[in-house]
Amino acid sequence: MKTGRDYKFWFCTGSQDLYGDECLRKVAEHSKIIVEELNKSGVLPFEVVWKPTLITNELIRKTFNDANADENCAGVIAWMHTFSPAKSWILGLKEYRKPLCHLHTQFNVEIPYDTIDMDFMNENQSAHGGREFGHMVTRMGIERKVIAGHWADKKVQERLASWMRTAVGIMESSHIRVCRVADNMRNVAVTEGDKVEAQMKFGWEIDAYPVNEIAEYVQDVSQGDIDVLVEEYYNKYDMILDGRDPEEFKKHVAVQAGIEIGFERFLEEKNYQAIVTHFGDLGALKQLPGLAIQRLMEKGYGFGGEGDWKTAAMVRLMKIMAAGKKDAKGTSFMEDYTYNLVPGKEGILEAHMLEVCPSVADGKVSMRVCPLSMGDREDPARLVFTSKTGPGIATSLVDLGDRFRLLINEVECKKTEKPMPALPVGTAFWTPKPDLSTAAEAWILAGGAHHTAFTYDLTAEQMGDWAAAMGIEAVYIDGDTTIRNLQNELRWNSMYFSK
Repeated sequence: MKTGRDYKFWFCTGSQDLYGDECLRKVAEHSKIIVEELNKSGVLPFEVVWKPTLITNELIRKTFNDANADENCAGVIAWMHTFSPAKSWILGLKEYRKPLCHLHTQFNVEIPYDTIDMDFMNENQSAHGGREFGHMVTRMGIERKVIAGHWADKKVQERLASWMRTAVGIMESSHIRVCRVADNMRNVAVTEGDKVEAQMKFGWEIDAYPVNEIAEYVQDVSQGDIDVLVEEYYNKYDMILDGRDPEEFKKHVAVQAGIEIGFERFLEEKNYQAIVTHFGDLGALKQLPGLAIQRLMEKGYGFGGEGDWKTAAMVRLMKIMAAGKKDAKGTSFMEDYTYNLVPGKEGILEAHMLEVCPSVADGKVSMRVCPLSMGDREDPARLVFTSKTGPGIATSLVDLGDRFRLLINEVECKKTEKPMPALPVGTAFWTPKPDLSTAAEAWILAGGAHHTAFTYDLTAEQMGDWAAAMGIEAVYIDGDTTIRNLQNELRWNSMYFSK
């Protein structure tokens, strides 16, 4: 997925000159080894860049401001090798504006019992220095990630890798621009929200365009370009005609090809990374964009139905955070539709009218052309599939009027017991944690929307860290959730976040 940036993370080691040049030489040597080994581990999704040891106010301040100015620097990993007087960090931390991770580690994994002396103690005192640094960051009220453990431990490396993806999401959030095609669905509450506050909090730009301005780009697509894309469709997907005439079927598919090309050209020209549509305002478009939106999502664009710009931006954000992940299973816009309430088989059927991203599909994807009463246009082509199985998270960013809240629900995706041949859409079926009834009650009490940004490839912790960096409330619904505790948490949060 294109972001235009080759992100890296700076490794900054803290120390002081109390113990002499030999000690500082070893500090630098140790930090270089750690950086080299982290980069060779194959665990981290981004490169770590070593920086000279920080021992003075001036150098710390300069380093943090250099990190601010470097557009490829997505964050700083700070390690206190020895004791580093924390007052030296105040100005640098005060001016620093990017993600910060405090890696609380030490070079050696074991105490050298037979040889340890005061020289070793003075040189290897991360347990001491890390607390000094941590105190100052806490006193300054700076949001950061703290990861404790030995740097060579794979679990520590995996946590660091996880934070890196969140950090990139924080950085890229300010580059998300959402194109609103027409407006929100009339009289619907959850798709509304304060766009000015969203730009202040998240950096998102949300702009509206008349649908016919974008439809002109669709109309300008040449027949030759449409034919090439239609051929790609026919080579890639199984065509299910449902008794339709093959040529008539193909004409409907060609309409979506024109929409895909035209929409993508508009988004690229205007520099938008997410889009929303609304079936109630289609202008000159011949079909509600279905297949076209599914394909754009698969390419990395965010999407939200019925003008839901918050979900569109979240889908884009989560696709960025998950980009390049090994064995990725997909990220998509979703909507809660209907329940299965059979005891022991509870779950929610997830879908939308047309627009579920095929990145979450399990196996071969098919294409169908079926009537759609919404939108009052000709029958739209769409991709049809069922989703993969396994754990995932469903998120909902809601505007409560005085603040934003991010709901994060851990879910387990399953296969439905039987096929659904009469349902011509992409679907997922999941059981939310801790169970359907508790999760549904918790979601409703927390004000969650019916639209979600869903992914298999990120964790609740990563999204919660993003919310913390944005200064907004995160509410987790997971295996530990009880309604009584959640209600208390919501009450406490309302006092804290509304202050």
